[in-house]
Amino acid sequence: MNYQCIIDQQRHFFNTNTTKDIPFRIKQLKHLKDILKKNETLLYESIYSDFKKSEFETYTTELSIIYHEIDLAIAKIKKWAKKKKVSTGLANLPGTSYIIPEPYGTILVIGAWNYPYQLSLCPAIAAIAAGCTVVLKPSEISSHTSATMAALINQNFDPSFFKVIEGGVKETTNILGVKFDKIFFTGSVNVGQIIYLAAAKHLTPVTLELGGKSPAIITEGIDIDMTAKRLVWAKFLNAGQTCIAPDYVLVASTILDQFLVAVKKHIKNANYGISNHNYTQIINDKNFNRLYNLIDPNKVYFGGGNNPKERVIFPTVLTNIEFSDKVMQEEIFGPILPILTFQNIEDAIKKVKSLPKPLSCYIFTKNKVIKNKILKEISFGGGAVNDAVMHFAEQSLPFGGVGDSGIGSYHGKYGFETFSHYKSILQKSFWIEPNLKYAPYSSSKLKWLKWLIG
Repeated sequence: MNYQCIIDQQRHFFNTNTTKDIPFRIKQLKHLKDILKKNETLLYESIYSDFKKSEFETYTTELSIIYHEIDLAIAKIKKWAKKKKVSTGLANLPGTSYIIPEPYGTILVIGAWNYPYQLSLCPAIAAIAAGCTVVLKPSEISSHTSATMAALINQNFDPSFFKVIEGGVKETTNILGVKFDKIFFTGSVNVGQIIYLAAAKHLTPVTLELGGKSPAIITEGIDIDMTAKRLVWAKFLNAGQTCIAPDYVLVASTILDQFLVAVKKHIKNANYGISNHNYTQIINDKNFNRLYNLIDPNKVYFGGGNNPKERVIFPTVLTNIEFSDKVMQEEIFGPILPILTFQNIEDAIKKVKSLPKPLSCYIFTKNKVIKNKILKEISFGGGAVNDAVMHFAEQSLPFGGVGDSGIGSYHGKYGFETFSHYKSILQKSFWIEPNLKYAPYSSSKLKWLKWLIG
């Protein structure tokens, strides 16, 4: 496939200014939603083929979020795209200053396999709303969903506007050899570094949604049962294959035993299983084996079972864990929950700060001083207080990482901003022109300039 030809076609179409027309953008977003709605059965079947994800979880964690992104963009796009007036300083009076959002141009979106529809289409929706053309490269690991997205989009959109390209490492490498106006990537830190390096050759701006070991910090005085219930749901959703899942727990040593009992109870109550429509397979054998090797049988508090034939690892809780353990050396990205303890909050904060900045952090406490201390001292992409994962569903919040966990953010208007350049304009009339800035210079002019400028 000639990738340069595809990008040339998209750049040519973008330069016709068609995508800058707001009604055009709205029409394309409505068209996309209509296609997805009409093909929901196919979407459910495809994702089930990839890792046995249920219709319920596919709708709640994928399609509902996509539909909401489309609806929000349609409702708000005119407001987001408006010219915004800002104040003008004395030195430029009489004059007017304003900012114009303009689309970057041709966009490459590289999606992830763990939420294959949502993490591919939501960035594409934001790019369309901003007025860009889009090339979407879904993850080849979730091959059935990739093929379905390719079929639905390529059969229903002009490739000069919206095109899906399938393939693996080779195809992605070749695509990255072409200059785009912006690249949006969701995936691992290691691959993110490769994307960043490739983009740098063309001075292409990037948004990187990566991952990391997101902690949950639990202090004394909380509702232990509700904390355990929320953490169990957040951790084992999608069999732990969630970039913002709580990767490990730091719990006050004084409440460890109570917390463990509550965690065990809620895992049992959930009755996780593919047949119960609340669990999924591990995506492939490679990831299954990686996860299996992270489980130290001597440190299993609960669970630890698996079914290699079905690629299932049952919810597993590990105790007596140290930061030097193998399970703490990488992002888990699976249904394994290591639990560590701390004696005082200062030690817990110090340890988390010594590690790469996580994508998320979850604080369970009723102590405002401790809450504010953690929020002030630990740098992370986003998170929640007394909950986990649910901040992702709040469209009024930007979603993104910091440091090793990512660059940039999206969701709602923040997605529009991610794919827009904000052009700064000063507009002046011809009816008057002070001579202060023109030669000959003088001490009196300098005095006036100092007064005007400050």
